[in-house]
Amino acid sequence: MARESLTTVGAASLGLDTYKRLRRARAFIDECYGQPLDLDQISREACLSRYHFLRLFRQTFERTPHQYLTERRIQKAKELLTSTRLSVTDVCFEVGFESLGSFSTLFHKHVGRPPITYRARMFDFKRFPQKQIPGCFLFMYGVDASRPQF
Repeated sequence: MARESLTTVGAASLGLDTYKRLRRARAFIDECYGQPLDLDQISREACLSRYHFLRLFRQTFERTPHQYLTERRIQKAKELLTSTRLSVTDVCFEVGFESLGSFSTLFHKHVGRPPITYRARMFDFKRFPQKQIPGCFLFMYGVDASRPQF
């Protein structure tokens, strides 16, 4: 929520019309993250030149449009990895990456583990939720951590 207050400050310094244009471009990224997007397409959505748009977007949202797009794709990939049985390759292409290698590298950089490891860990947490609770807490309440709790 701190970011929204920063963007509100950005709106005051930019002018309301420009801020609305930038938000429209960000919404465009949110809606079309699964498609190949480039700076020209996104800046056209804001009705700004690409370099002016890039400068204003970074100033307002504290990241470039490409960084925002990558974060959005990674966020959606995390959702798909935990809620579907799509292969990692299918998830990669579903969220708009064109290379499994770059997807895996960026996912690992942003999340801290490769996509397949992330999926296994999330499924493990769903299956054994008590693994998320410190052992001393389970012991204190007499829960056997070695057995699944149904």
